[in-house]
Amino acid sequence: MSKEQDRVTRYKKGSLTLAGTVMLGTGVMIGAGIFALTGQMAQMTGALFPLAFLAAAVIVSFSAYSYIKISNTWPSAGGIGMYLHKAYGNRLPTAFNALLMYFSMVIAQSFLARTFGSYTMQLFGGDESGRMVPILGVSLILVAFLVNLQGNRMIQGVASFIGVLKIGGILIFGLVGLWIADSISVDFSSPGDAGAAGNFLGATALGILAFKGFTTITNSGSEVKDPKRNVGRAIVISIAACVVIYTLVGFAVASNLSLAEIIETRDYSLAAAARPALGEYAVWFTVAIAMMATAGGILASIFAVSRMLAMLTEMKLVPHRHFGMPGSIQKHTLVYTVALGLILTAFFDLSRIAALGIVFYLIMDIAIHWGVLRYLREDVQAKAWVPAIAILLDLLVLGGFVWVKLNTDPFVIGVAVVTMIAIAVVEQIFLKKSENSRQSGHEKPHEHNH
Repeated sequence: MSKEQDRVTRYKKGSLTLAGTVMLGTGVMIGAGIFALTGQMAQMTGALFPLAFLAAAVIVSFSAYSYIKISNTWPSAGGIGMYLHKAYGNRLPTAFNALLMYFSMVIAQSFLARTFGSYTMQLFGGDESGRMVPILGVSLILVAFLVNLQGNRMIQGVASFIGVLKIGGILIFGLVGLWIADSISVDFSSPGDAGAAGNFLGATALGILAFKGFTTITNSGSEVKDPKRNVGRAIVISIAACVVIYTLVGFAVASNLSLAEIIETRDYSLAAAARPALGEYAVWFTVAIAMMATAGGILASIFAVSRMLAMLTEMKLVPHRHFGMPGSIQKHTLVYTVALGLILTAFFDLSRIAALGIVFYLIMDIAIHWGVLRYLREDVQAKAWVPAIAILLDLLVLGGFVWVKLNTDPFVIGVAVVTMIAIAVVEQIFLKKSENSRQSGHEKPHEHNH
């Protein structure tokens, strides 16, 4: 086999079952949503955070429509990268938005890793030094990297095993939490500086971050058995399962901790909710679930995002260097993904990681819906009103979230803007060079000429 052939990314069609695909999706969703976002959402919108989870579910349900329609028509291991390419061709909108999705998924890995560290340290009385949380997070990413090197069968097996344990454990936590609570209620809290409506929209945006893991399923694409049927089914099942779980656990936490306690323990609020009700054994149980959930989430996220970046590389939409590494492009993108995740985990805290992730994701999501509405609606047989509503809802919650952050942490919005400008400039230069190369090489233009 030649060296050039060895560089080719190989996808195994039919290597992921429906159940395995659902576990990959819920692995990312549940890991991020329950264990760290609960406290951050409570800090932003008060005790209404369970309702913010429900509002996020409604928005994601509209968003999922576009992804299901495209994946049913063109199942691909490139997932979102391919979706954008179908809509916008070899142009800046494709590369820019695909990289926003890539970075949002890498950010999600760091978010999960930090959450893993925060919960694990509850077994040892917390992390007053602030050093052990990032160390544990970095270690988890490295372990997930080694598992991903073993291939689809190993990933699916580990993710499925972890998924069953954590979903069962979280359901037990939620049901027991509601059973022992003195009352099950949601109280209206006083609005923050940005106003009650703005705070609720901002918290809803964070809630979307808890559901966006369903896009992991689209990146599995052609590797799913009977993808034109099962990709859409896996997305619907994953979102529905998470709606039930998030609602159950959100009300359980709100019923066992005061708002001040939820905010104070925002990085490990589930463990804190278990302690006063059931004692230290419940804390250990909750931490064990959190460790499994975040580990499974990172495993699934690395699996999906490295494949998306490999597809973008093969489509010549992003620059790529081998740096002397052997193996396929897919292995290289796996290394790049893990390296970037390690840096974010080591140097960024949970709230800022989450803020960057949701800004990048919502902008990319709007681009997907606009692509369906403007260019692909007839091809995928989509109804115009669904993506139109999805765009309006995304703009609404993005505006609310940015407004809250400008009032509380403008630095993170500045970082997001600078990063997006840098991505756009670098990609414009790269695509211009690639276009010149294609013209000189007489390559065929892309099928869409928007």
